[in-house]
Amino acid sequence: MTTPVSLRPSKILCVGRNYRAHAAELGNDVPAAPLLFFKPPSALLGHGEAIVLPPESHRVEFEGEIAVTLGARLRHASEDEARAALSHVLPLNDVTARDLQRTDGQWTRAKGFDTFCPVGTPVPVDDVDLESLEIVTTVDGVERQRGRASDMVFSIAAVLAYASRVMTLEPGDLITTGTPEGVGPLEPGAVVRVEIPGVGAVENPVRRAATP
Repeated sequence: MTTPVSLRPSKILCVGRNYRAHAAELGNDVPAAPLLFFKPPSALLGHGEAIVLPPESHRVEFEGEIAVTLGARLRHASEDEARAALSHVLPLNDVTARDLQRTDGQWTRAKGFDTFCPVGTPVPVDDVDLESLEIVTTVDGVERQRGRASDMVFSIAAVLAYASRVMTLEPGDLITTGTPEGVGPLEPGAVVRVEIPGVGAVENPVRRAATP
């Protein structure tokens, strides 16, 4: 897979249900604390490469998200320390096999297929206003999602501080921060674009897996 050369995460840490409207559209409550899960680094995908729909799933959906990378190690960090450790910002598509997410009860398989983590080019965090960032997802040019960092239940710094009390976050780790409402299915032949205005975008065609 072609991914930005600067991305060598030891882990991809994700947050579920971090926008109230998205939690509601899937029939879920907003969690009392950040709901953490992982995507494997093997899921990373570059701009222009194809998202592959696996035969195991009949409902694969897009989830446009604001993601960040770390420039310093975090362990038992405060929110101020977490904010200071941020290195880059980038758009990310947390592609999800929704049917498998529901049947499995935990999310590893649903989130972990190869090609299920398209990412854009990282932009230094010092070049952006983190609190005013916006995320926009389009499918075949039609807007499907729009949300702001200010809409998050738990801020980026709060998520990082919370996670650092569970695990050591390493330089280069990729953290994605939840998706706004409007998620929907991906079909073969579609083109999905996730953009952070003023930062960049990642755009990918969609195809079915080749028959073995």
